[in-house]
Amino acid sequence: MTTRPRPSFPARLDSSASSSRGVKKHTATETALQSPLLRHVARPVVQSLGMDSQAVRQNMVSKLAADGIADARVLVAMGTIERHRFVDTALVNQAYEDTSLPIGLGQTISKPGVVSRMAELLLNGRADKLGRVLEIGTGCGYQAAILSLLATEVYSIERLRGLHDKARENLRTLRLPNVHLLFGDGMAGFSKGAPYAAIIAAAGGEAVPQAWIDQLAVGGRLVAPVMSGERAKQALMVIDKTPGGLRQMVLETVHFVPLKSGIA
Repeated sequence: MTTRPRPSFPARLDSSASSSRGVKKHTATETALQSPLLRHVARPVVQSLGMDSQAVRQNMVSKLAADGIADARVLVAMGTIERHRFVDTALVNQAYEDTSLPIGLGQTISKPGVVSRMAELLLNGRADKLGRVLEIGTGCGYQAAILSLLATEVYSIERLRGLHDKARENLRTLRLPNVHLLFGDGMAGFSKGAPYAAIIAAAGGEAVPQAWIDQLAVGGRLVAPVMSGERAKQALMVIDKTPGGLRQMVLETVHFVPLKSGIA
């Protein structure tokens, strides 16, 4: 795909650090917490949380691997980003359980199992990093941080001002130069950054908006929850945009917050 100049953004993180190379595939799950993946990620002092964050994260990564997550880069990313930094203090002891948690304004942080599953689907076994990725629904910023370790550039859009500000604050100390936070209507995507090598959504509607399809590059992949045939049920959908047209797969049942238009 043709590389387009990076547009300016209404909100972005510090970009003083340089990006680094991706990580080669590993065979041992234990490498996830020792990996040099993206050395520009800041390591702020861990507050006293009544828990050994590293040990608990390693346990989470081991469970993800046991549940079928096989891409070592995804496991490394899940072991690198500290999920407890993205949840409220009262819920910190549940941060590494495979459960969604409330983050305010009626929204949730997705389960680690779902985040890792969708990330692995985006990578689709490719040997190199993803290129430019669009995330619909920044939420608290956790998935954007995970994606920052798997892609060259991440554009993440959030329609709720309160969550946009929360994500910006959560991500500030990580100093991820390849993450750009946008405040706007995610259903419209972000055409100024298109075409995207991958698009991922953290909210589900009755159908995938046409704007997302239009902004996906040929050869790109979209992963999003959509309403399935069964009433009030969502399923994970994968859409590949090929030179010959769209190819889609409907996978397992999932539960995400509803996809809505507009800003608030």
